[in-house]
Amino acid sequence: MDNPLRDLIKAAQCGEPSYVWRAGQERRLRLILAGLGDRVQGRLLENGCGIGMYVHHLLPFAGEVIGLEYDFDRAYEAASSFQQDKLSSGQAMAVSIISGAGEAFPFPDESFTAVLSHEVLEHVQDDAQAMKEMIRILRPGGRIAIFVPNRGYPFETHGIYWRGQYRFGNIPLVNWLPDRWRNRLAPHVRVYRRKDLVALFENLPVQIIHQTVLFGAYDNVIARWPLPGKWLRSLLQFLETTPLRIFGLSHFWIVQKV
Repeated sequence: MDNPLRDLIKAAQCGEPSYVWRAGQERRLRLILAGLGDRVQGRLLENGCGIGMYVHHLLPFAGEVIGLEYDFDRAYEAASSFQQDKLSSGQAMAVSIISGAGEAFPFPDESFTAVLSHEVLEHVQDDAQAMKEMIRILRPGGRIAIFVPNRGYPFETHGIYWRGQYRFGNIPLVNWLPDRWRNRLAPHVRVYRRKDLVALFENLPVQIIHQTVLFGAYDNVIARWPLPGKWLRSLLQFLETTPLRIFGLSHFWIVQKV
């Protein structure tokens, strides 16, 4: 039975997974594939796979994909969809969905060639431990593709917690407040400066291959106002090539284990 309050709390604390595949997701998929390179053809883990959208679109390029999802209901939905695909196609699929926590993977050391962490670290209880786990299960030379929200973005996209309730929407200027105020308004989600990400990798056996900040694709805006929305997307994605990318939506890093 649906429980609106439970679903609201889950959305705030765990984030909302991708439910539809549009230009924004397709662009990020291309960046992931380019950053991970031929390591995708080995064994790939998506840490925090939601209902399996990225797992589904990575599968044609990968040798094997395993999706790990903390929320059991979402993991069950993802696993059920792949089971239906197997039955309808009559073909074996090199994919598995597991419910588990990012701070304690149920995998042995050095068992993956690539890892995707897409807008997940901001929701885990211990992001430093989650990062250590991703490095632990990665083979030497393997890579991680990481997306996390950028502190410089002018809006808090996860909403705020105000007077005992979660209030969703793009809330302006929350992330520009001092830490003690910002974290009181958004205790359910982290946001990262570049130095915060650097600190996560301190004393870990990694090399940073690529780092940048991306703006969004603004598919919802384009759906309502096609021409202004496309102009906005082109402008903001151009800004990614300038110092103004510090105001982008998400950090995107590629990190390699050494």
